[in-house]
Amino acid sequence: MYNEGIQMDEEGWYSVTPEAIAISQAERCAGGGVVIDGFAGVGGNAIQFARMRCKVVAIDIDPQKIELALNNAKIYGVDSQIDFVVGDFLQQAPSLKADVVFLSPPWGGPSYKNIKKFTLDLLKPKDGYSIFQIAQSITPNIIMFLPRNVDLLQLEELAWLSYPPLPLEIEENYVGNNLKGITAYFGNTARASARLP
Repeated sequence: MYNEGIQMDEEGWYSVTPEAIAISQAERCAGGGVVIDGFAGVGGNAIQFARMRCKVVAIDIDPQKIELALNNAKIYGVDSQIDFVVGDFLQQAPSLKADVVFLSPPWGGPSYKNIKKFTLDLLKPKDGYSIFQIAQSITPNIIMFLPRNVDLLQLEELAWLSYPPLPLEIEENYVGNNLKGITAYFGNTARASARLP
């Protein structure tokens, strides 16, 4: 699709979720419902959720990224299924309602690879615990896409510390033979057969 008019800014080249991974994540919501993409960037995940027949609210604080995301959604023919919002997810969350919240907050750029164990406090614009709690005010069904070196015990803590404790599935995401990231599925997005106790 890149040769058909997909647009990205410099940050988008390293921060967009690889398409195969975004498709896999979106399949958890196939068939409908409302999905909020709290850190939409250039729209890679929002587009795949829309392709799975979900209504999507794509939020990003950067107006240029929202413009790029809208262009990219038009290329895929799903722009009518996505509401693009320039704003701060963390501030807007109290007024939002959805079936699923997707979170891929900024990891701090490519330098995350140099950290042995990426902890949730390194996420931007707030620590991962705070971002997760804010998302829980909308729904317990949360999908988080995180660096491949994320501290898995901290993801388990997010599930255990919820009331009631949330089902959790952790998935390693590969493109070819390269581990690209970790997806944590909470609540009903976690497959029953793969849930951690």
